[in-house]
Amino acid sequence: MTTIGIDIGGANTKIASADGSIAEIHYLPMWKDAALPDLLSAIADRLTPDKVGVVMTGELADCFECKGQGIAFISDAALHAFPESEIYYLNNKCEFTGCDDPGLAAANWAASAGLLARDCDCVFVDIGSTTTDIIPIAGGAARAGGTDFERLKRGELLYSGVLRTNLAALLDRVVLDGAGCRVSSELFAITADAYIVLGRIGEADYTCETPDHAGTTVADSIRRLARIVCADPDEIGGSGSGVRTIAEQVQEKQVQELSGAIDDTLTRHGLNHVIGTGLGEFLIRDAVELLDGVECSFVSGMYGEDVSKVFPAYAVARLVEFG
Repeated sequence: MTTIGIDIGGANTKIASADGSIAEIHYLPMWKDAALPDLLSAIADRLTPDKVGVVMTGELADCFECKGQGIAFISDAALHAFPESEIYYLNNKCEFTGCDDPGLAAANWAASAGLLARDCDCVFVDIGSTTTDIIPIAGGAARAGGTDFERLKRGELLYSGVLRTNLAALLDRVVLDGAGCRVSSELFAITADAYIVLGRIGEADYTCETPDHAGTTVADSIRRLARIVCADPDEIGGSGSGVRTIAEQVQEKQVQELSGAIDDTLTRHGLNHVIGTGLGEFLIRDAVELLDGVECSFVSGMYGEDVSKVFPAYAVARLVEFG
């Protein structure tokens, strides 16, 4: 029997099998009326799973009038794509529930936390393309707020990721040649551009659209990064030095904000262990290094790098098998 998990986000749909042999990321921007039913039907035809676990965050996409409409669309797409499979929907209490439960909204973190909670107490940190989850786990359960709104208030959700975050949302100015320079608030460059230039991710990881709809090479990213200060690369230092300085400041800002948020959550719950996952594991490592006496481990070391990038999908598949 084959069990798969599906994590349906606003930008990416992720697939994983319970045995970890399948781990896929499909860029599917929900707000552009992307064909989610077609993608799920193709997956069903190719994998023919017996059981399917579903978690979602895509209900928040602004193509939907409200979260309830988004939940209904995603649930219906899964039901029609997998008519021969048993489908399990996981809510933000880590419970399998009906497909119309409001608690299905933005509950992918609950799958990850639910799987890890079987074995350890920790702060679970997942950095993806768009957001960062910071989830306290203690006494065999997640201790986070249930909704995104609650988690934003508690510092358990940061709208900051390693691919899609507009650099103007992170920095209002950068230091170049010893002087502060204000940043344009246009969508000229995103965090993926900074991390391509710094070598923290590769072109294969740059799975979202580029701001200018151009390529994902280092040269393309250099051009976009220079543009956030309304310049061409050669105006801010030869050989890309000025652009690299901008990229380093982007990384420093994300690491500092992440470190502070992790520290707050560790302190609030009396924990000293962080487990990190996602495309942004490297940022988690840097952030924890700023904290004294905190142990850090990674899902990539436990389950492999491919599973780490799709961990909520893998986790919900495992939870389905556990029953």
